[in-house]
Amino acid sequence: MDRLEQFKKYQAQTTPYPLGLDIDRAEGCWIWDKSGKKYLDLEAGVSANVIGHSNPRVVKAIKDQVDRYMHVMVYGEFIQDAPLEYCRMLSTLLEPELNCVYMVNSGTEAIEASIKLAKRVTGRTEMVGALYAYHGNTQGSLSMLGVEGQKSAFRPLIPGIRFMRYNNWEDIEMITERTAGVLLESIQGGAGFILPKDGWLKAVRERCTQVGAQLIIDEIQPGFGRCGKLMGYQNFDIVPDIVAVGKAMGGGLPVGGFISSLEKMKLLTHDPKMGHVTTFGGNPVVAASCLETLRILTEGDIIPQTMVKEQIFRKHLVHPAIKEVRGMGLMLAPMFERDDTSTLLMTRLLPKGVITFLLLYEKHALRLSPPLTISEEEIIYGCRMICEELDLMDKEGLL
Repeated sequence: MDRLEQFKKYQAQTTPYPLGLDIDRAEGCWIWDKSGKKYLDLEAGVSANVIGHSNPRVVKAIKDQVDRYMHVMVYGEFIQDAPLEYCRMLSTLLEPELNCVYMVNSGTEAIEASIKLAKRVTGRTEMVGALYAYHGNTQGSLSMLGVEGQKSAFRPLIPGIRFMRYNNWEDIEMITERTAGVLLESIQGGAGFILPKDGWLKAVRERCTQVGAQLIIDEIQPGFGRCGKLMGYQNFDIVPDIVAVGKAMGGGLPVGGFISSLEKMKLLTHDPKMGHVTTFGGNPVVAASCLETLRILTEGDIIPQTMVKEQIFRKHLVHPAIKEVRGMGLMLAPMFERDDTSTLLMTRLLPKGVITFLLLYEKHALRLSPPLTISEEEIIYGCRMICEELDLMDKEGLL
């Protein structure tokens, strides 16, 4: 039995058709398989490896922490250097209203906890989400997911959830005095890298304030510099009540977090006690990786350069088959006329040494979310490979 067969037999799969690369090592924007073939990574582990693979500073921070200690106590009981310094630093980089961080294990747990906090703060139960939203796959986050086909097999889910249309002004009226929280992505990911338009997100913020609902912004994918600012919402002139983070936060290790005010976070400590608790959240090894990643992101011009690199992509992602490029910063999606083009293009690029991926709902899109450290030369190379493959597909009558 070869390794791919073992992989499919012994390791539970996400889909029936995994990409199946047999990984040996990774560095910067490149991944090598066991045969020695290298691949330009235009996905960054689906937006997670924000400063590239195996950054030596992050690796050293992890090793140094492992040499000292690993897990010692459930979250929030002991004072530990790495999680304390990380939460302090992140808080100082955000708006004054967002001054307290609760570290958890993943983005979907951050969503779960954010929903709980909104209900605890308001004493209400109704939640409002968005159609074609994606927030994770545990029961609470799945309940807020905006496509019935993704969740119908797992019902019953959390009751009392309504769905608005992203960028629809009339639907803002769905937010009322019964609403505990409104959960939105600052930029919709699975729906096709959709940006809020014409002050719509600001109008949602104002409506939440008017009726006393908590605005929860999901920054799990747009956050940590991917869209030109530390958090995606900062591009749209709002401050949320609660922010959920994950993915890039960990620099390659699994992590999540939710951020709000100290006053609100204190509500989770009583009535009931341990209103949210996690054994491994704030793990010191993971926190060390988070801390060094945040230091690297904020020391130089990595985040502002994201917008420059977006323009390099847009300049070189030019082909008759590409109808538009959606998104912002290094969260980009070339769009195609046919709904099978992106899947075919992804599968053809892989053996040629370029890793791309798909979006969950938008079948016309190819996902591009490389490390923010990608160079101009690497961007141009990746775009050339995409356009050359589209040329071949056109000659073969596949476009």
